[in-house]
Amino acid sequence: MTDLSKYRNIGIFAHVDAGKTTTTERILKLTGKIHKIGEVHDGAATTDFMVQEQERGITIQSAATTCFWKDHRFNIIDTPGHVDFTIEVYRSLKVLDGGIAVFCGSGGVEPQSETNWRYANDSRVSRIIYVNKLDRLGADFYRVVKQIKTVLGAKPLVMTLPIGAEGDFVGVVDLLTRKSYVWDDTGLPENYKVGDVPASMKDEVEKWRGEMIEAAVEQDDEMMAMYLDGKEPALEDIKRCIRKGTIARAFFPTYGGSSFKNKGVQLVLDAVVDYLPDPTQVDPQPEIDLEGNPTGGFAIVDPNGPFRGLAFKIMDDRFGSLTFTRIYSGRVSKGDNVLNTFTGKTERIGRMVEMHANDRTMIETAQAGDIIAIVGLKNVRTGHTLADESNPATLEPMVFPAPVISVSITPKDKANSEKLSTALGKMVAEDPSFHVEVDQESGETILKGMGELHLDIKVDILKRTHGVEATVGEPRVAYRETITKTVEDSYLHKKQTGGSGQYAKIEYRIEPQPAGTGFVFESEVVGGNVPKEFVPAVEKGFEVMMSKGPLVGYPLVDVKVVLTDGGFHAVDSSQLAFEVAAKAAFRQSMPKAGPELLEPIMKVDVFVPDANVGDVIGDLNRRRGIISGQEPTPTNVRIRAEVPLSEMFGYIGDLRSNTQGRGQFTMEFSRYASVPKNILEKVKEQVKEREAALAKK
Repeated sequence: MTDLSKYRNIGIFAHVDAGKTTTTERILKLTGKIHKIGEVHDGAATTDFMVQEQERGITIQSAATTCFWKDHRFNIIDTPGHVDFTIEVYRSLKVLDGGIAVFCGSGGVEPQSETNWRYANDSRVSRIIYVNKLDRLGADFYRVVKQIKTVLGAKPLVMTLPIGAEGDFVGVVDLLTRKSYVWDDTGLPENYKVGDVPASMKDEVEKWRGEMIEAAVEQDDEMMAMYLDGKEPALEDIKRCIRKGTIARAFFPTYGGSSFKNKGVQLVLDAVVDYLPDPTQVDPQPEIDLEGNPTGGFAIVDPNGPFRGLAFKIMDDRFGSLTFTRIYSGRVSKGDNVLNTFTGKTERIGRMVEMHANDRTMIETAQAGDIIAIVGLKNVRTGHTLADESNPATLEPMVFPAPVISVSITPKDKANSEKLSTALGKMVAEDPSFHVEVDQESGETILKGMGELHLDIKVDILKRTHGVEATVGEPRVAYRETITKTVEDSYLHKKQTGGSGQYAKIEYRIEPQPAGTGFVFESEVVGGNVPKEFVPAVEKGFEVMMSKGPLVGYPLVDVKVVLTDGGFHAVDSSQLAFEVAAKAAFRQSMPKAGPELLEPIMKVDVFVPDANVGDVIGDLNRRRGIISGQEPTPTNVRIRAEVPLSEMFGYIGDLRSNTQGRGQFTMEFSRYASVPKNILEKVKEQVKEREAALAKK
């Protein structure tokens, strides 16, 4: 049986371009998993194996790999940094025990760093911090440490100090051992010398070392008492305290280095072994019933327990469908039957593989703590639980955000239509933030995603990977509708067509609800004026109509319908009659309830040279943006704003022309807000034009 104390399930996450994938490459080289380092900018990184990743120099999907360091097994997931793909970070963090948060030495705590840190907090993941790119112009280790405190509200526990800065960065001092690690100019990771602390740094090293030990011994009363008596605990005792505090997320051991120049990565690997938890040391996964209610049980990490596995990613490749699974409890072998608790169906485990990016090694058995890929599962989707047939349980599922942008896609001919349908089925299974629906009226296929880049990549995959020839429409915003007034009303549905007729009378109240509530239905009927068996039909009638609001026809959200009274006929009343009455009541009353159109507002962070700040702010104002702040960084100015998504299409082109190509921005969904009247009229016109164009077809 494998020793679980030697397992480390870790993720590497950060803002785009902070050096996650480069750091992963260095880890794979140091652990002997690869023999030649591939660079991101050359499109040769091991974990960036999609064509789209290699061309753009960004990570799009998380990649899993396994390697070994000092007799410890690392299951590593390299995650994307771009905001459109944060879903990959979220679902990876959900199944990991620890993480390495990478920050750029010059960029510091950037917008996506904040989002990823929040996800890691929500998933209760222990982390170590790695400040990368300390050889870059403008890099400042101490400023980044300060930002981690002020921006993230976290407590960094500084473990190494940089020797030299920017172009003169040569290595680090390990505060624990008071030893310096200095690399030569060959760029080879193994070419370093361990020596004493440089004389010019001795005072600084003692200051930071004292702070580190103080924070560590707070985790143990006995060590604290010894330290207060003036005795320094032994090195192993300090490390034990740091491990305890890291697992409890009381602080985050913080290291510095330059992955590209191969400086400092070994100490980060040692920290993974010394301070991040093994699978048995994290909070066990809570089990829930099929309605989503906690059962009080937990999936305890134990190879001898009942089998529990969480499918956290589906990937389609030339060998078939791969289901990435984190095993929380028990063990599974090739040929076993397991229960998918979401579908209630049994799945047979065929081939199981250990992943190394897009290469794989066949395995016969796996146990609690492992992250594996299972080949050929038929009906498993992201977030489904695989469990022991004789002792089933469901693990807490994943919750994914709703898409905010859509495009229409029209296949060139019938052959491409069939290809499109097959390809979209696979892509939806792989990515829970990518939605596909067919507009019932127009027959158009609509793709929905988290941003322009997200949909660009999806269309590119359709065309190149799946060979689909199709025309893609302009991006559209996912508007919503809601109401602003409470309305009390009644509706009588009475129809006589010879023989039995239809009769249903309902009295109801429609109320606006707080944002994010969705649709709520309640019945206050007493005395049987509307028999209980007809109440669900009233709810269904209203709920079906919510997909098309009264204003422009976008989905209606945050509405409560209360059935207050009604009437029925002993012969002519039926579920159908009450459902029809509810639908007609919706059409009658919603226009009276002060309907308004809502648009997605995006949180936008723009990084621009100082000289271009005025032009960029002026451009954001023209886009109906509200500037929430600006702050200088070592190399540029960060402008924070909230801007309607409809105004951000094509923004990258304008930003580049306003900044001579030096500006960058990130954008993520913030909230929905009401649309001004002039914009409402524009949206109505767009919808009319679209409907007219479809009518001509």
